Amino acid sequence: MTPAPPRRAGLGRPAGLDRRVGVAGPAVVARLVGVLVGLAAVLATATPAAAHGGESPDGTDYRAEVTGVAPDRPGLTARVVEGGARLELVNHTGRPIEVIGYTGEPYLRVGPDGVYENSRSPATYLNRTLAGDTALPAQADPAAAPDWRRVGDGPTARWHDRRARWQESAPPAVVRADPTREQRVRDWAVPLRDGVEPVEIRGTLDWVPPPDAYPWWVAATLGFLLVGSAGLLAAGTPLGARALAGAGAALAVGGVAAIVFTVGRELDAGATGVGGVLLGLLGGQVWALLTGLGALAAGGYALARRPAADFALALAGGCLALFAGVTNVAVLARSVPPLPWPGGLARTLLVVILATGAGATAAGLLRLRAAAHPGSPRPAPGVTEPVRG
Repeated sequence: MTPAPPRRAGLGRPAGLDRRVGVAGPAVVARLVGVLVGLAAVLATATPAAAHGGESPDGTDYRAEVTGVAPDRPGLTARVVEGGARLELVNHTGRPIEVIGYTGEPYLRVGPDGVYENSRSPATYLNRTLAGDTALPAQADPAAAPDWRRVGDGPTARWHDRRARWQESAPPAVVRADPTREQRVRDWAVPLRDGVEPVEIRGTLDWVPPPDAYPWWVAATLGFLLVGSAGLLAAGTPLGARALAGAGAALAVGGVAAIVFTVGRELDAGATGVGGVLLGLLGGQVWALLTGLGALAAGGYALARRPAADFALALAGGCLALFAGVTNVAVLARSVPPLPWPGGLARTLLVVILATGAGATAAGLLRLRAAAHPGSPRPAPGVTEPVRG
């Protein structure tokens, strides 16, 4: 009996495809495109809170900083978190410290027994949203005796405070006069009370001119074209195999960039220690984290030239571009990113995420389409691809 000729396996071809031409191939490509379109639709209708958790902005051109607590209180510290969206007060003095509201009433009480808010304080309701547009209930009466309600267990409080932010949609007059120069908008103070003694959190609010987003978009586009071009090379050739590995390596780099970016957002949101960061990631940044990990895994899958590597590239790349890239594009046009690092580093990470995610999607789809098309290039004579388990 004449032995059967060696089987030529399509490199990275999904299991559902016929390995000769693949009558099921078009259906697989169509399903993948449908999944990506569905993900984009979900993303388009998602609120910022669903995308990131909380109300952390995607970037701003106003830099808020705490300059200190006056007079100094050992064990009492304050800082700005969540890209300037909130103030954080940590009280290790061993005694309760009150935060004073906008009309001089007690608003928060932070102490060794936890964090309490005064349900009579208008600030309790105005500070529930970043915009500060919550309607005040009838019980909000700054002249009434405080009605304390426990809202936290530890000695740390975080809250929106309009005194430390610029609330208007239009910039202040000094900025309108010269928006190209970094300049001070105002010095601010949030009053506290330690027993009967007045204390203040003091800080500054500065305008920082936004960057030109055009060069960053050009870099992202060039990166997308470079990675996506891997899908133009015939899958059954040595050059095509190297292109698949290159696209996988690029996607893995994008996955690492997404993980770093996501961890940075948690650090900027006030997370401390490994446990605090992990808790924040699982509570508010889980989708961005999972897409980064998925891109890293899919990149390794392509590097190993496993079956269905093309499908994994396209799906993981699309998720990376959507959930870790598109949701953060405001960073490209904002001077102060929601990360504890310089704006240039934040924008570089985002460009890598966008370029590798979108590029891997294009490369995967092109390779799937070539594998499913009757006119797909055949491997060069004498070139066979081993079937990997």
